Amino acid sequence: MGVAVLREGSEVVLFLYGIAAQGGTSATAMVIGGALGLVAGAAVSALMYFGLLTIPAGKLFSVTSGLITLLAAGMAAQAVIFLQNGGWLEYFTGTVWDTSWLIKEDSITGRLLHTLVGYSEAPNGAQLIAYAGTIVLIVVLMRLVNSKQQAARVKHA
Repeated sequence: MGVAVLREGSEVVLFLYGIAAQGGTSATAMVIGGALGLVAGAAVSALMYFGLLTIPAGKLFSVTSGLITLLAAGMAAQAVIFLQNGGWLEYFTGTVWDTSWLIKEDSITGRLLHTLVGYSEAPNGAQLIAYAGTIVLIVVLMRLVNSKQQAARVKHA
């Protein structure tokens, strides 16, 4: 966590240095802008923190687990495309359906869905197998871990 904060801080320093190197911006304006950015970032962080406190932890983690599962499945489907484009996987390459009439992949909605859940307007069979297989694998492993944790809790009680 500390490394991430350090990296982001160094990016801000480099960004501000680039602005200063271009000229035309006074040091006072940069300090005021930096302070306003810091205050705005702290305010947004506080709002998110207190907002997240109002959500029950169980619900929050179940929703985030579902979103992460869909994200992982989308990444697996994208990996299949890379393997197919590289000539390493040449099975089930036929298009299963085409929803480009509904949501274009290069539209804002399509890009958002592609990033979050791996949406493809014309997926092939291998992509769907990878997508479904990833979801099934993650769900099975999550249930296995949860059942072992519950058994351990019962044993210690």
